[in-house]
Amino acid sequence: MSVPILKGMTWSHPRGYDPMVACSTLWQQKTGVVIEWDKRSLQDFESFPVEELARAYDLIVIDHPHVGQITAEGCLEPLDVAGREAERTALASGSVGQSYPSYNWQGRQWAFPIDAASQVQAWRPDAISAPPARWSEVLDLARQDRVLLPLRPPHVLMVFYTLAGNLGHACTTDSSDDLIDVEIGSQVFEAMREITALVDPACFEMDPIAVSERMAEASSRFVCAPLIYGYVSYATDGFRANRLAFADVPVIRSGGPVGSALGGTGIAVSAFSKARDAAIDFAYWVASGDVQRGPYAAAGGQPGHAAAWEDQAVNEATGDFYRDTRATLEGAWVRPRHDGYMAFQQAASERILSGMTSRHQARQVVADLNRLFRESSPAQVSGAAVEEPEPNRTEENKNDRNDPRPAGRNGACLACNDRLCTGCARRHRWTADRTQGAV
Repeated sequence: MSVPILKGMTWSHPRGYDPMVACSTLWQQKTGVVIEWDKRSLQDFESFPVEELARAYDLIVIDHPHVGQITAEGCLEPLDVAGREAERTALASGSVGQSYPSYNWQGRQWAFPIDAASQVQAWRPDAISAPPARWSEVLDLARQDRVLLPLRPPHVLMVFYTLAGNLGHACTTDSSDDLIDVEIGSQVFEAMREITALVDPACFEMDPIAVSERMAEASSRFVCAPLIYGYVSYATDGFRANRLAFADVPVIRSGGPVGSALGGTGIAVSAFSKARDAAIDFAYWVASGDVQRGPYAAAGGQPGHAAAWEDQAVNEATGDFYRDTRATLEGAWVRPRHDGYMAFQQAASERILSGMTSRHQARQVVADLNRLFRESSPAQVSGAAVEEPEPNRTEENKNDRNDPRPAGRNGACLACNDRLCTGCARRHRWTADRTQGAV
């Protein structure tokens, strides 16, 4: 019987790629099974349809908000196979926060966490003595032009989520309801407006990698990113000119470091793979505690198993990255996961951005977020409750069949309610359901 050659897809960053290659080399030595890994840029990784990846690869690295879409498309193989209950119990008991259950949907386990993350705080130990503990301290640093904040979609929405959660009013995950109370949501939006007015406008185009790179430059004046998905690579000596340290999120009220939007990634197996059993075997192995705290962490990965987060050697090698952010991970909030959420994530991110840059009223922005969220409900998307009409058009473009804009009230874009929109609504409402948003 020939030994299969598997293909895997992950994202192009040392944290995402290097540990998969290193562990696959060990797996080949152990089993003879070869796994060849491809990688895409973070932006490309976030925009490529899961189903197309599943048809081309045996193993795919995903994030948890995709599970509803995955269930609907039938493109991944459930990992809760019979006879491996003890292994799954061990994986579940090693969950960092809600990482393991975040990949469980409709009673099935669609992926195993191999990378645990949430928004935490990055800071420069060479420039300040301690990270800000309270949001007011962050604002003080921002007024000195020493703060960066990743706001490129979807991270602007992740900031909204985390601030809402830390205020004690986490957004709902029930798509039949409003995302958030209008009054609470307006408070969150105004808090975002306050800090975005103080940071470099370039933040609107920056993701966590870009912010980390900027902070880690030798001549950088920036010392704090208060809400950012942690990248352990930057916590190691010699990775960049400046080593970054990581800490729990600063609190806006008094409830502790809770409510951060959970991120991370999981290993999934394609339903179209011709070697599903071999792929599942690797998924169980690479997600296990011994591998996660051993070769996976040693290769620069950011493990998804508590055995690594609690390991003395792993923490010493990363300046206590894991210990210093664990409380935030344990209190993190799981994003909605219904089929249709990914389209909402992009549309909502764009709506918040347009509200910030065009200085829209907070209540109107939050009302639009709530509307977009309800419209993302599977019943709404499928047409069971609302039939999607042919896009309306403004008077000025109604005869132009190539115009991409579906018009909303007074000809405004349905996604951002902006008459000057150049087509984002078409992208959100008709293709964003194919958009991945790994964070």
